[in-house]
Amino acid sequence: MKFIKKNAIALLIIVLISTGVYFSYQAYKGTDLSRIPVQVKKTSAQNPYKEAPNSSRITNKGVEQLKVYPSIQKGMRTPFDLWNYYGKGDSSFGSPNLPMRFEQWVDFNKKQKPKLMADVDAYMNGRFNFDSRAIPGQFMSGGRKPIMAGPVTRLPRGIDSFETLADLAPEEIKKRDLFPFKPLAHPIQSTAHMVFPDSWVAIHPQHKRLDVDMDIPEDYLPEFPPPLFLTTHKELGDVTGGQEITLDNFFEMFDGIISPEQMEGLKELLRPTPTTWFNHTSHRITEEPSQGVACLDCHVNGHTNGAFELAPDSRPNMARLRVDTPTMRGNYNLMLLSSKRSIRSMDHFAEVEEYFDGDPGMQQSIGPRAAKREVTNRMGDFNSIIDYPPAPKLNPLMRLIPGKATESELRGEAVFHGKGQCDKCHYGPAFTDDYMHDLQVERFYVGRPEGPIKTFPLRGIKDSPPYLHDGRLPTLADAVEFFNIVLTLKLTKQEKEDLVNYLLAL
Repeated sequence: MKFIKKNAIALLIIVLISTGVYFSYQAYKGTDLSRIPVQVKKTSAQNPYKEAPNSSRITNKGVEQLKVYPSIQKGMRTPFDLWNYYGKGDSSFGSPNLPMRFEQWVDFNKKQKPKLMADVDAYMNGRFNFDSRAIPGQFMSGGRKPIMAGPVTRLPRGIDSFETLADLAPEEIKKRDLFPFKPLAHPIQSTAHMVFPDSWVAIHPQHKRLDVDMDIPEDYLPEFPPPLFLTTHKELGDVTGGQEITLDNFFEMFDGIISPEQMEGLKELLRPTPTTWFNHTSHRITEEPSQGVACLDCHVNGHTNGAFELAPDSRPNMARLRVDTPTMRGNYNLMLLSSKRSIRSMDHFAEVEEYFDGDPGMQQSIGPRAAKREVTNRMGDFNSIIDYPPAPKLNPLMRLIPGKATESELRGEAVFHGKGQCDKCHYGPAFTDDYMHDLQVERFYVGRPEGPIKTFPLRGIKDSPPYLHDGRLPTLADAVEFFNIVLTLKLTKQEKEDLVNYLLAL
């Protein structure tokens, strides 16, 4: 009897401790007080990752209600609405260790990917109507790829037109959650790193990821391969002849038209180096070991193929902004060469790519990039002769030539320099002011402020979809609708159409 009584007391103590541990776990998991990984589950068909469980909402300085980033390990799915979160990470420094053995990592990602991509497609199709409708007679500078018509951003329920939406005050749009241009996150931001378009992966299968694919349709990305124009040989037009520049053909293609120093710089821009997730170690997102990624793998032919990554300038990973690959065309005319940082020279930019995610500490495990200053200077030297595509309707002062422009383009130019206020930030030969601006877009939705972003050049802009730093604006028409709302311009439907036609002429 005494023995039974002792066991009963011991059992009761165990039950009480277990109950306490359970309820403590439920109270703290997923908050900044816990590092226990939390799987995310569906809350709606259109956005299956809108709300991470137990990511308790707290007051951020008494201004907005934001959620704390859920504690998630590498490879685990992340919410699509990361603008709605904030908080600290475990550490600023990355680790070369996977959360499981490599064989398990491969199996885990292969099993997760089909459902993840199905949900990504559903989310993107919920935000955009990718109907592949082209603008009649408009092609990118290579003359092969049509330019897509827009806007393709879906209007919120109950709003019949963008004009109706633009008539509402920012406070009303925010209160009713009507803003359709919220940021885009990386489809799997816990791993992040660059995602290449299908057109690139078809030719370069070494960059096929185990975990995720491109989430924007090919029709809404730059042409591949794009033409390359040189400031030193404008008479040659596209010096590539429609080919992709590679380590195999670059010498034959450029011998006799660029200097030996520029040739050396081009070679280095084409040479793959190991990165955080594309490398020869087991810390990778490709099934087979990879030589890495070269500068011109994303900036193909000195332009862009539309690959996206995360900006390297913040932590944790889930706080980093998704960024599209910008073109290298016309960099000779720019004084600001990074989206969020004040990098002021092309050789400096070549020097600080830092494994594409700002973590030079990974060098010890993956291998150094080993680009000396004289080498990055040469990379910058080739970069400095990449020109914009021809714009035959513009005069030397970057104004339309009346005899070559259409009536709509001329009206669009007037809007650009007048009611649209575009020239407040976009002026000069590159159509940029070389400053950063904070658009304060969070005035229109509950979310974490994105802060200042550099002004991107508009010269040759028709070749560089999608638009804004994260690609949330698939067409030029979407970009015009976005700025019409964000800057409360009150443009008419005709004025917006004319403005798009003008941008196509740049």
